[in-house]
Amino acid sequence: MKMLSGPLLLICIVSTILLLDTGIVYADKSDEINHLLEFMAQSDCTYVRNGKEYSALEARDHIASKYESVKWRIKTTEAFIGKIASRSSLSGKQYLIRCEGEEQTTEQWLFRELGNYRNRHQ
Repeated sequence: MKMLSGPLLLICIVSTILLLDTGIVYADKSDEINHLLEFMAQSDCTYVRNGKEYSALEARDHIASKYESVKWRIKTTEAFIGKIASRSSLSGKQYLIRCEGEEQTTEQWLFRELGNYRNRHQ
């Protein structure tokens, strides 16, 4: 068996140290997106899309359908949230979510949950 040596060994060591130094290992993009879709579906929140209210299940189905049609272009979970799950592709208006009397953008809500998910799966 041939051992690594010289510059190749140094590159491997430095790369490993840099990766380990971040302390961050994220789940697979599809796991994260599936989690966010289920999180959406299981919420008791109302979604507002282009001024009309929708149930959590309707919102999840709509966003999942949008994602399926452009999945190949979405490289990260952050892109999924920013490009698919947070605004209308027709009007450009942000989606809103109302939970327990509070209204916020779905972008804020989903990024917060993504952070929670990643913290639980580090």
